[in-house]
Amino acid sequence: MKFKNVQKLVTAALMAALVFVATLLIQIPIPATGGYVNFGDGVVILCGVLLGPVYGGLAAGVGAMLTDLISGYAVYIPATFVIKGLMAVAAYFLVRRLGSRFIAFLASSFCAEILMVLGYFAYECFALGFGKAAAASLLPNLAQGAAGIVIACALLTPISKNQKLMHFLNKGE
Repeated sequence: MKFKNVQKLVTAALMAALVFVATLLIQIPIPATGGYVNFGDGVVILCGVLLGPVYGGLAAGVGAMLTDLISGYAVYIPATFVIKGLMAVAAYFLVRRLGSRFIAFLASSFCAEILMVLGYFAYECFALGFGKAAAASLLPNLAQGAAGIVIACALLTPISKNQKLMHFLNKGE
């Protein structure tokens, strides 16, 4: 395995750990749904934008699904792995398509979060059989999405200003 692949793999593992910690560290319970709002989505978005679709998607999915496992939400593990991974992939491709300006990052973050809201709604509605009751999770998931966008934007600024870190992250692309 080439050094740049090992470097990406180690960075992806670190980002998965950051997703896990950011999701587990701050959980604001939602009594109406039994779920919680967390700050992990901000790191999920950065996984995709900084690591690319493969490593970023895997880091986002693995880190978030491990939180579900530890937090007692095992029924959400498959959905979380897919949804968070797709969020990272979508953020990556949208930023690539729209450009590297902040507004492009904001738009890609918004689209990734809409993907999360709709993904969990569909999973709860169809796979878990909640039907129309799944709509109760829309507002809390929108709140989580908004928090994710704010966190991602707040983290992007210092990361993008660190030239050594950006060079390290962009190696091998």
